[in-house]
This record gives sequence, C-alpha cells and structure tokens, in this order.
Amino acid sequence: MIRTAAILCGLATAGSAYAETIVAADYINPTTRYAHGILGDEIEHEGLRVTLSNGAERTAVWSEQVVFEDTAPRLVDLDGDASPEVITVESHEIAGARLSIWGINADDQLVSKAYNDFIGTPYRWLSVAGAADMDGDGYAEIAYVDRPHLAKTLMIWRYVPQSDGRGRLDLIATKEGLTNHRIGEMDIGGGLRRCDGVVEVITANADWTRVMATRLEDGALISRDIGPHVDRGSFSNALACLD
Repeated sequence: MIRTAAILCGLATAGSAYAETIVAADYINPTTRYAHGILGDEIEHEGLRVTLSNGAERTAVWSEQVVFEDTAPRLVDLDGDASPEVITVESHEIAGARLSIWGINADDQLVSKAYNDFIGTPYRWLSVAGAADMDGDGYAEIAYVDRPHLAKTLMIWRYVPQSDGRGRLDLIATKEGLTNHRIGEMDIGGGLRRCDGVVEVITANADWTRVMATRLEDGALISRDIGPHVDRGSFSNALACLD
C-alpha cells in the first residue's frame, strides 16, 4: 500500500453556515517537485481551493509526495444532493496518478470523499473526460483515459454514495484503443456529450486518425467511428452532435 503524507486542510475565512455548496474550484500552490511535464510544463500544484456559496474558501494542501496533476478541477454533483463534488487527478512521486474526489462535509469542511488506486509507477497519468449518469441507473459515472500515451484505455468508474457522506469508486468497464491527450498538450480533447438522450464519451482512436463515440450499455463499452480527426474542431463538432 502506498502511504501518503498528511493533508493540511485550512479555512481561508471563518463562520460559514451549515450546508453551503461549492460554486468554484481551482488549483493553488504551484510546484516543480513532480517534474513530469506531460501537460506542457513541469509545474503542478500542491493544493486545491474551493469557494462556497457564502463566499468562504476552503483549501487542502499536500505537504509532500502528492501533487494535483491536472488541467483544472471539475465540479459535478456525483451523489445527487444538488451540491457538486470536485473531480481531480492526484499524482504520487513513486506511484503515479489516481482519480480523487473531494467535497464539503456537514461542517462545511473540504474533505476527501473517494479515490481509487494509484497506477503504480511514477510519471504515469490519467486524463479525465467527464462525468454523468451514462447508463440511466441513477448513479454518476466518471470517464477517464488511463495512460493516454501508453495504455490508451478508457475506464468508467461509478461513484456510489455511502452512509457516512463519502463515496466509493467502482470500476464498471474498460476499453482499449482510445485516447484524449498527446504529450505536451495543455488541454484534454473530447469529453462527454448527450445526443438524443444518450451519453457518449468522445475521444480519438489510438493513432489519432478517427473520432470515436463510446457509450456504456449493459455494463459494456460500445464504440463507433463518427468521422475523421483533424484538430480540436473535430471534437467540437462531435460534442455539439453535428456528426
């Protein structure tokens, strides 16, 4: 088991009311101590900051070993309580990346709600495509590409709320031969779309020649080719259901 350093959580302002919600999030405390450089530079971030609906801020900062290696935190209501969670990517200096979910507890503190295992090797990353209820079962699924430059494997993880207010991440399905990022790009291509009521993950195929739409159906991932990949405009058209 990989052990991580303690997380330092603090209050930027005091006196918040019960049951505030997160309205914004960003990464703070830039650092070069994890010099992967997969996103175009060697700067990652030690901390996560969220802004609550009353204007208060909460922060969580890794003291060592772990950084947030990501383009930006994503706000999505994963447990259906009308208050969003924060989807992040964290990387460990000897174990690589993992998916990690943060949220506000009943005391309006920023807390870790769920995470999966680190990939297991340093400088191995994952790129988040998005989150939604992909199969209509009432639970939110999070889609990401595991090692988009190497394994090129789309993974779907279901977020299952727990009675203690946290969550559990269950791996639902995987599919090889799909990717959404190339080394040095500062953004992630594609994403999730809903066309005619069907949620699909938009990615490229493994060699970046085709745009692929993948849906979750009966616990399996089904992909179809929806056209050539030329540039980011190819993804934009797909996300707008113009294929």
